[in-house]
Amino acid sequence: MADAGHRDPREEILDHLSALRAFAMSLTRNSAAADDLVQDTIEKAWKNIEKFEAGTNLRAWLFTIQRNAFYSVRRKSKREVADVDGAIAATLSERPAHDGRLALNDFRKAFEQLPDEQREALMLVGASGFAYDEAAEMCGVAVGTIKSRANRGRRRLAELMGLDPNEDPVIADSTNVGVLTAQRNRQG
Repeated sequence: MADAGHRDPREEILDHLSALRAFAMSLTRNSAAADDLVQDTIEKAWKNIEKFEAGTNLRAWLFTIQRNAFYSVRRKSKREVADVDGAIAATLSERPAHDGRLALNDFRKAFEQLPDEQREALMLVGASGFAYDEAAEMCGVAVGTIKSRANRGRRRLAELMGLDPNEDPVIADSTNVGVLTAQRNRQG
């Protein structure tokens, strides 16, 4: 657990809730399912806190637990009806009020079309700021595999959004950053 130079990991878990929520949203694409996944992750982490090695990356440990929990649930729910046409998801969102939200909506739709592995790589490396080697370890694959998935995901996003192949599909102007921040605050 905690030693002289490190905080108690149970206290530090709170510092990672918003990142866990964002990663859960990218995996589940559903607010309620994301909340459930975060809750399952925290519960599993809490029950297994003695397995956490003090001084290592707690965030990476939590993301690994979350990823494994997501794929476990997904394997178990293969026979459930999916929200293929987005009818349920549409009831959970609000209509974009300006260009920033429209661009974010376009990005979200394009992002949802990516294969799970590419979305996961982009969330870990791009949005969550993990290094390629950390993301590779969390996913149990080689570093080159994560790099390839992230690169293919970026290229496919650009294609789906009608961007120039060399243009980064990141929505980073000040208006859109404000929308993203406000949305995260409402969801968090």
